[in-house]
Amino acid sequence: MNTLNLADGYKVDHRSQYPVNTEMVYSNWTPRNSRIEGVDKVMFFGLQYFIKQYLQDDFDRNFFSKPKDMVVHEYKRRIESYLGKGKITYKHIEELHSLGYLPVEIKALPEGTLVPLRTPMLTIKNTDSKFFWVTNFLETILSCILWMPCTSATISLQYRKILDKYALKTGGDISAVQFQAHDFSFRGMAGLEAAMMSGAAHLLNFSGTDTIPAIDFLETYYNANSDRELIGASVPATEHSVMCMGTENDELGTFKRLITDVYPEGIVSIVSDTWDFWKVITEYLPALKESVIKRDGKVVIRPDSGDPVKIICGDSNAEYGSPEYKGAVECLYEIFGGDITEKGYRLLDSHIGLIYGDSITIERCKEICERLKNKGFASTNVVFGIGSYTYQYVTRDTFGFAIKATYGKVNGNGREIYKDPKTDNGVKRSAKGLLTLFKNSNGDIVLNDMVNEEKEREGLLKTVYINGKLLSEDSLSNIRKRITENI
Repeated sequence: MNTLNLADGYKVDHRSQYPVNTEMVYSNWTPRNSRIEGVDKVMFFGLQYFIKQYLQDDFDRNFFSKPKDMVVHEYKRRIESYLGKGKITYKHIEELHSLGYLPVEIKALPEGTLVPLRTPMLTIKNTDSKFFWVTNFLETILSCILWMPCTSATISLQYRKILDKYALKTGGDISAVQFQAHDFSFRGMAGLEAAMMSGAAHLLNFSGTDTIPAIDFLETYYNANSDRELIGASVPATEHSVMCMGTENDELGTFKRLITDVYPEGIVSIVSDTWDFWKVITEYLPALKESVIKRDGKVVIRPDSGDPVKIICGDSNAEYGSPEYKGAVECLYEIFGGDITEKGYRLLDSHIGLIYGDSITIERCKEICERLKNKGFASTNVVFGIGSYTYQYVTRDTFGFAIKATYGKVNGNGREIYKDPKTDNGVKRSAKGLLTLFKNSNGDIVLNDMVNEEKEREGLLKTVYINGKLLSEDSLSNIRKRITENI
């Protein structure tokens, strides 16, 4: 596909709509508001992928490296079937092709930075006055690609904060938190690219994942290397088809074969609600207790339906003293026992565990941890499978992402521009003029707008891409370190 087609249709002729003799358009990418309670900073992630994949690889393969006549013919054919014949001219496309690179400069914060709302993560401007139109022509694809990894990274961090907090409160192993949120979202995402970008964002804060392509994504675009570092990992696990094929009448036999013959050591996760989860808890596991305790490893029980809060922590409306009333963690502790943490909370025996991977949300994660604490159990007794309900049930508006022009030049004269719709509640009000970021005495990132060109060249925003070249590359390890140091 001709890369110039990766834009909203209304972008096609903005070039002729700008004032005559426009020379420069300067824009920024900013999260303007939050629809998630308590989140007032958004994590920046995904720019290096966008630059490598789209500004470099895609533009090179599908535009600059193709013959000019072919590119212009393809584009003209598409636009004339779309807008009608003679609606626009194509000399600007020929000129861009002849130039051989994208004449833009992107300045950005380091990826992994937590950015306050209404503060730009990056700025973009054209570097050649002839191509002022390119700046905002790139808005559509930049916005399309960046909002999801930024959003997923931010949401992933909220899980990390909750799980760290409760592990410390209840005396659980803080190192276990790295694997306490596991990415189960792949099958529910809006395409492979969404799964990779979101899955990579999850791996900034955790190491547990079932989204294997996210690991390849981080090796390809973020200089990670699974031979030298832990990018993402998982364990052998069953699915319902496996349990069903073993038949309901021999479910106990299936459990026994899995933990003694197929996986006699190490961690194995077994889906346990194919028929009757509470029967597995009250009958099968007591019968298998000796086999479980003797194993060199952990058997992880996985309920996969119902209300996760009630299944894990118990249902006060159920019959008093019943398994449903107690909840899965308490039942497992009664069967297998365990230890008491230094904070005085019960921790399951190391040979048995629990993972819940259906319908988990930030609110449910918090409620489960709180209820476990109130019952006297460490929060690290359970692993959470984080699925597409968390990572796909969001939009660009979750954090109000937008690209807005705030400065331009016409006939050599700078113009500080802005938008502030009177019919809006203030969310859409933009900054004005040239922008710079700095840290105040508290270490918070602060925006200054309407600065001069000298001040714009200073501050926290650094040039990462200019005229077709990526000037500096970040790595997964550096981004993870940056996050750890700043939360």
